[in-house]
Amino acid sequence: MGSGAPPTLLQLAVKSLQTNENVGISALQQLPKELFPCLFKEVFTSRHTEMLTAMVARWPFACLPVGALMNVPDMAILKAVLNGLDTLLTQQFHLRQSTLRVLDLRHVHNVFWDVWPGVESLQCLEGSFLPRYAQRQLLMVVTDFDLRLNLDEHQAYLLQWAQQRQSSVRLCCLKMTICGTPLEMIRMVLKTFQPCYLEQLDLSTNWNLITLSRFAPWFGQMRNLCKLHVSRIYMNSNKEDIEQKCVARFISQISKLNCLQNLSMNGVYISSERMKQLFRCLKSPLETLSINLCMLSQSDMKHLSQCQRIFQLKHLQLHGVPLFHLSTIHLQFLLEHIADTLEILELEDCTIGDSQISALLPALRKCSKLTRVNLYDNAISNSVMKEFLQGMSNISTLTEELYPAPLECYDELGHILVEKLAQLCPDLLDILRHKRHPKNVSFGTHICPQCFQRCVYDVKTRLCHCFS
Repeated sequence: MGSGAPPTLLQLAVKSLQTNENVGISALQQLPKELFPCLFKEVFTSRHTEMLTAMVARWPFACLPVGALMNVPDMAILKAVLNGLDTLLTQQFHLRQSTLRVLDLRHVHNVFWDVWPGVESLQCLEGSFLPRYAQRQLLMVVTDFDLRLNLDEHQAYLLQWAQQRQSSVRLCCLKMTICGTPLEMIRMVLKTFQPCYLEQLDLSTNWNLITLSRFAPWFGQMRNLCKLHVSRIYMNSNKEDIEQKCVARFISQISKLNCLQNLSMNGVYISSERMKQLFRCLKSPLETLSINLCMLSQSDMKHLSQCQRIFQLKHLQLHGVPLFHLSTIHLQFLLEHIADTLEILELEDCTIGDSQISALLPALRKCSKLTRVNLYDNAISNSVMKEFLQGMSNISTLTEELYPAPLECYDELGHILVEKLAQLCPDLLDILRHKRHPKNVSFGTHICPQCFQRCVYDVKTRLCHCFS
């Protein structure tokens, strides 16, 4: 519609209701449901809090994804929305008389605001808990929660509001991040949220293993957890026996996670015996396994390669896991087992040398569904890199390939030889071009310690800031 086009009837109606707030509020009961989303967005943007409260109380759809409209936290808006729920709860003798069942406070895009609002079958919130909620006749408020050292104003207000209405409102968190949060605060929050609704948990705490074990009872209640990221869990060597019992207590709770699909461990110390226990406790096949900045032993790799619950992996990431001193036989064995499902392989900064990459090549050639491979920050010579790329040239599904610049691109002190980078990498890229049409291929040097950038060749040479 051009800038000079007259406004539509819908736009005129919305403008009229927004301009005269008292008339707009009184007219909501007779307002066609198709007008509600457009009017709601206008009222929300202009921050007419009284009308916003009234619209929430009379919302004619099963779900109100208000979080999708909140670019930044707004205390006045949050209070207006929750006041609308209070009005709804006090005006209805039974919640079954109301259409609204779910208030979604998550700041994620929702297609509800993009499509024709008259489609009643639109599902703006997925999950098996919706039927259970409808039977209980409880109003559900869904959010994500990022816990730090202290609750911010919005978090504290929402928790207090929900705690005072536990008989009629269920506060649910689908994705929670816990970072440096006191254990007592975590307990208080989880009592309000109920851990059984959590689907994603990011636990980055700087805890020791003893504190982790105290968290274990809550962890065991997260029966719908699909994605778990655990990082920065430290061990006190003076209490090794005690702490190994503590980590065993935590790991045992994994046997209760029947929906777990994504497991990520970053800087977590687990002994070989506990690593074996961890993989044995898995109850569902993993799609993603990520292990970063951890020391794995030969025994760990053996347990990993024998765990049938990871034989359907789509994404395997080992980052900062030294492999130079280990035999590759177990990693080869694992790659062969997941060759039919593996889509993303990341072995960045794993001290892989010529002998390791040559040994892994036969298994990698069988990974016919690979779309991304990342071998940055490994030490591979130009001759072996040529052999490797020839072996990978038949995998047509690859859309992103990140390879280390050959060892010949460095001098004896490890300094980058720009001329060598520009000379060798085009020939390496031509190996792939001879067999297929590579989409996104990069050859990168180690990260520069001064500017924290790489020198990269991807059709042309791009130098780090120190060379600019």
